Amino acid sequence: MKLEQKENKEGKAPLFRTTNYILMAVGLVLLLLGYLLLRGGQVADPNTFDGEIFNTRRLVVSPILMFLGIVMEAVAIMWHPRKKSESEA
Repeated sequence: MKLEQKENKEGKAPLFRTTNYILMAVGLVLLLLGYLLLRGGQVADPNTFDGEIFNTRRLVVSPILMFLGIVMEAVAIMWHPRKKSESEA
């Protein structure tokens, strides 16, 4: 019997399976990476302008990674593997 097919004490299948947890971990890694790429840009003197806040990493790459992380989390929550039919088994 596979781990994903085991039932809990009430006789019901678990809500999330191993695949769901893996997808959730990937989504969290993408979100964390996006937030890490977003940080930085401090200047010593607050009266001076630093154009570093407008670089591609902060304006394009980081929001895309964070969006993909949120989408991955939604997919991880909604993912439900198909049950094999009698003819396939």
